[in-house]
Amino acid sequence: MDSVLLSSKKMDYCTPQDFFDELDGEFVFALDAAATKKSTKCIRYFTPEDDGLKQPWDVPPGYAVFCNPPYGRQIGEWVKKAYDESVRTGGTIVLLIPARTDTKYFHRYIYGKAEIRFVEGRLKFTDEDGNSFGPAPFPSMVVIYNG
Repeated sequence: MDSVLLSSKKMDYCTPQDFFDELDGEFVFALDAAATKKSTKCIRYFTPEDDGLKQPWDVPPGYAVFCNPPYGRQIGEWVKKAYDESVRTGGTIVLLIPARTDTKYFHRYIYGKAEIRFVEGRLKFTDEDGNSFGPAPFPSMVVIYNG
């Protein structure tokens, strides 16, 4: 097991490109709400300095927002933000997060409020240069808000 993935000190684990491409083919993303200049999957993105939690997640009609937020203590705030923005805009927001169904944020902002797709197996996240880590020590899920 990759001990780096268990650490809360490093928060910039990037979505595997092929996994993102499959979602993008379905949803057509116009905004990456939690990215860096090197890790972004979209032309428009928010960096840690921009603080995606404080920005409006507006995209043109027919487009969606992608968010693979930092998996640390603030993850519940990102889930709430995604839920709130979907309600506010009526748009589609797709989150890639750990499948932690025992959390308060899961029960308050996901369960019964979004489509949930559990990812089969364990994702292999990458660093900003595309180098792959070993399989994540947790299962993942894709959470889809459709306004």
